[in-house]
Amino acid sequence: MTCIVGVEHDGRVVIGGDSAGVAGWSITVRADTKVFRNGEFIMGFTDSFRMGQLLRYSLVPPVPHTWDLDRFMATEFVSVVRDCLREGGFARNEAGNESGGQFLVGIRGQLYRIDSDYQIGRTVDNYDAAGCGEEYARGSLHSTIGEEPEERVRKALEAAAHHSTGVCPPFHIISDDGTHRDGGDIDDRTTF
Repeated sequence: MTCIVGVEHDGRVVIGGDSAGVAGWSITVRADTKVFRNGEFIMGFTDSFRMGQLLRYSLVPPVPHTWDLDRFMATEFVSVVRDCLREGGFARNEAGNESGGQFLVGIRGQLYRIDSDYQIGRTVDNYDAAGCGEEYARGSLHSTIGEEPEERVRKALEAAAHHSTGVCPPFHIISDDGTHRDGGDIDDRTTF
């Protein structure tokens, strides 16, 4: 349960996430955030806080060395993510099919969605969302085309929280160029 929202705009990516930790009918507002920076990458995760911890603290992402960022993400980046999740005990293997979790990644102005089968995806809309609130967030993102990316992300998270019991504030927003609506705080995020 969660909502992660990402927007590409003018050569940068903005990703935001909520703070809900859901188990059955219980919800906990988590202090650890679902959006973070790891090297050149910004990420926002769904599914499991354990997966997010591995992506944030164990993953050593490779540096893109090619102009073909899609190829890099589909091969080198995903390979390192798979190894990290497997070594951290998170990746699942059922009947020979390995699966991980779902998360958004921003790198060099491009937004990617990594699905549980490790495929990468990019939309022609220049925005995406993941988690139980993703449909509400996508609807909001479509209706706010032309607004500033941080504002679009905030509105999408608010819409998801209004309509989904698995999404709640505070919301955290991060950009791959380090700029934020209010200048960010010590760990480079905007929180509201």
